[in-house]
Amino acid sequence: MPRFALTLSSTLLLTLAACSAEPSPRAAVIQQAQPSHADLGKLRVHYNLLPTLAMNDTVARSYQVQREADRALLVVALRQLEQGEELPAEGKVQAIATNLSGKRQQIELRAVRTGDYTDLIGLLDAHPRDQLRIDLQISADAGAGNVRFERNF
Repeated sequence: MPRFALTLSSTLLLTLAACSAEPSPRAAVIQQAQPSHADLGKLRVHYNLLPTLAMNDTVARSYQVQREADRALLVVALRQLEQGEELPAEGKVQAIATNLSGKRQQIELRAVRTGDYTDLIGLLDAHPRDQLRIDLQISADAGAGNVRFERNF
């Protein structure tokens, strides 16, 4: 009888373990790359948001940015579209970041020269597992409008 009881209790434990509330593992789902530009009339707006620690030292120095945990860099580049070419464009950009709890950050942008082009960059708080929505308001001679995108950290 003890052998039967041992077998029964082992079977019962295995059955209970199989009924746990944990979801079974699922295969990874590859997500499509998010677009990183938007066209507003003849104005193309390139944008990106990345952790400052993801930049190499050379890029960080060229942008005069400190690489820090919990900080992200927003890069916005305005280009005028002319016959399939992207030419330098000037304009004004206002940027606001909002996290899932509704906390908003106004992002102060400054101009940085990269060759013949001028890009706009700004720093903001970004913590692990943050999901940030970035709202851009753009005004330029070549076009104007709003761009919204999200990034997960």
